[in-house]
Amino acid sequence: MTNKSQTSTEVLFVFPLGPHMAIYSFQARSEDAKVHAVLQDELSVPPCPSQVQQPHEATGGWENLEYLRDQSEYPGEAFACFLGTLSPGREVVVTLRYVQELPREPDGAARFVLSPTLNPYGTLYVWNCRTSKLHYSLLLTASLQSPRGVVDVQANFALTPLIYTAQDHSTAQAPLLQVSLAGSPQCHHDLELLVYYGDPTAVSAVVEKGDPEAPPGSLLGDPMVLVTLAPSIPEAVPGQRQSGEFIFLLNTTFLEHAQDSLLFLLKSLPLGCYFNIYCYEETSVGIYSQSVEYTQDNLTEAMRRIPSTGSSLGDSNLLETLRSVYNTPRPHRHPRQLFIFMAGLPPDVEAIAAEVCRHRNSHRCFSFCFSEDSAALAMALAKETGGEAAYVSSDSSRSLVVLKCLKQALKPAAEGVSLSWTLPRGLEVEVLGGTPQSIFQGQHNLLYAQIHGQAQDTTVAKGVMTLQYSLDGQDVTYTIEFPLCPQGDGRLAGHRLAARCLMKRLLPESVSGSGEEPRHRAVEISLTSGIICPFTSYVGVRTPQRVTWYQRPLALLPPRQSLIPCQIVELRGSRISSCYPKSIWVPPGWLTAVRASWLALRQLTHDIAALPQRRACSKACKPPPPLFSSLKYVDPMEFGLCSSTLWRWCPEAAAKCQELVALQNADGSWALSSGLASVLEVDEDEIKGKMPDEVMEPSIWATVMAVTWLHRHDEYYQDLCELLEAKAVTWLCSQAVSQLDKCLETANTLLGSSVKPSVFRL
Repeated sequence: MTNKSQTSTEVLFVFPLGPHMAIYSFQARSEDAKVHAVLQDELSVPPCPSQVQQPHEATGGWENLEYLRDQSEYPGEAFACFLGTLSPGREVVVTLRYVQELPREPDGAARFVLSPTLNPYGTLYVWNCRTSKLHYSLLLTASLQSPRGVVDVQANFALTPLIYTAQDHSTAQAPLLQVSLAGSPQCHHDLELLVYYGDPTAVSAVVEKGDPEAPPGSLLGDPMVLVTLAPSIPEAVPGQRQSGEFIFLLNTTFLEHAQDSLLFLLKSLPLGCYFNIYCYEETSVGIYSQSVEYTQDNLTEAMRRIPSTGSSLGDSNLLETLRSVYNTPRPHRHPRQLFIFMAGLPPDVEAIAAEVCRHRNSHRCFSFCFSEDSAALAMALAKETGGEAAYVSSDSSRSLVVLKCLKQALKPAAEGVSLSWTLPRGLEVEVLGGTPQSIFQGQHNLLYAQIHGQAQDTTVAKGVMTLQYSLDGQDVTYTIEFPLCPQGDGRLAGHRLAARCLMKRLLPESVSGSGEEPRHRAVEISLTSGIICPFTSYVGVRTPQRVTWYQRPLALLPPRQSLIPCQIVELRGSRISSCYPKSIWVPPGWLTAVRASWLALRQLTHDIAALPQRRACSKACKPPPPLFSSLKYVDPMEFGLCSSTLWRWCPEAAAKCQELVALQNADGSWALSSGLASVLEVDEDEIKGKMPDEVMEPSIWATVMAVTWLHRHDEYYQDLCELLEAKAVTWLCSQAVSQLDKCLETANTLLGSSVKPSVFRL
């Protein structure tokens, strides 16, 4: 980066951190000085205090980061380092290294998004007070490697042909993009890269050699095996019997205001599963002592035992209830999934997170919050266990949000997952963080296993990893070979990702009163790997490049180092700017002057402007908010400021639907009764009189009528009753397929509808 203006410019480097991203090295060099980021224990004093000056005088405006935090559109973390003053015509070269677990697309592709700092767009680059012209060019080269082979690379920009550097296509080189971004670059467009491998649903093991300079037996010193677990799991047929343990942790607010959502949730469960319910503000004990099989009798008894209102306020027993759940045995070959409902922020948040983290490999959490203060906890619990989180902002959308998560929870899973290793004598494998007991359809689990010891037989060149699990009652085995003398480029990317994973696991134990050992271990890993953790922090060290001489006697002074601001900052996010924050160049004093005005206006305008906007949207948006899909990060403000017409809301129709669902049996059928006739708005005697002669069982005719009625009002009930309907159709097909044609024809005539036979899989 070169300062092409006529005045000196203060340089603040800002690098947004995406999900699963961790910086391990930063350095900036100019003709005058070198800056590098150093990690230190937050409880320790700065290194070499006698040789290091206090923060550089030019950084007196570091408090301006408060201003910068509020200028980003999206919330999240960013690495920020003040690089000092750059004279006209001078250049600074920045070198930043980071590692990242790439997210997977539904089709198995690994997705890489170029950081906005490297792909600049928008108007937040400020060179000086007179111009915002950007002089920028970009060259991107990707080196790809996979034991499964690289099949294809796709992107939202022009690509050069892929060059394979190995005959088996296991490695490839792609000089992808070279383009000038001078002027006004396009906004709202990240550079995205999708990499497709040979078999997206497979199991693989890649070995990375350790650092020869690190001590043997240490995290960086021993070889690391990167294990990918993504077995092929076929789709489940909706409505059929399915294994699984579903545990619902309900709070007072949910009991008082969401009985309808609970009804839809319980009625939508499949036969073959197990379930239990905990009203954790009442007691930490479940309705049943342990989960019971989902049957009509057990469902009826559960609905009878659930209190309609709660007597306590606050989530005082959530921690005790979680411990009670984890101490209860899980039904064999039934993956455990928790549905946690929170109205406010419960006490003992750190202990709750630690408890869930300790059992992360044995279950998934689907967490729902009804207030902004509990959104962060809900997201953390879901993220830690591979589940999902949702912020419920509207009574009318609550059932939809809950049922959307239930559909995700009903995806089939590989159960009883285990890994075994065959290695030469003298070697052993440690799986860092443990092995998950279940792998759900669409999940890509990345595990880190370290090889310790010294092989006694050096002639054995390969090790063997064996994966075993159960799928639909059938035992499945994968066997993978991997080299014991791996290669590596020295960057230790796998080791650093493993370090990040380990520190993540240690954090809850460190803050929940488990002693000092977890904290010491996390600090040790952080300082060794170069990856920050909550107990370490960055400090920027600036070293002048020019030397100073004494005149008498002639002697060379050592460079005088000084500390400069360098840290991870939290971008609060706003809707004022249109693009993501980037590297920002400012002239001396510019941020201080702007910030002074901004701080004076912020308190006056921000809250006043936001409240009417939310109220106006609330009045204008009569339909409820949409069912937001796949919430990995929950920003409650987004729900308040968004509108949708995806689902038409009719309270009267919803009440009718609830009455109908309450009458459905656990197996999906309906009994022919006066209650059903009332919901269908047809005389009971007429329903009985119109029953086809071929029908021997009245419940078959009643179920056909109920499903037909639901489809007659499909615009209201499609999302709410999708699982209920699938269960009903499955029951019908198992009872009387030959009778369904005549039943549907008669039901259409009686209800004045035109439901097609395909609804009943005919």
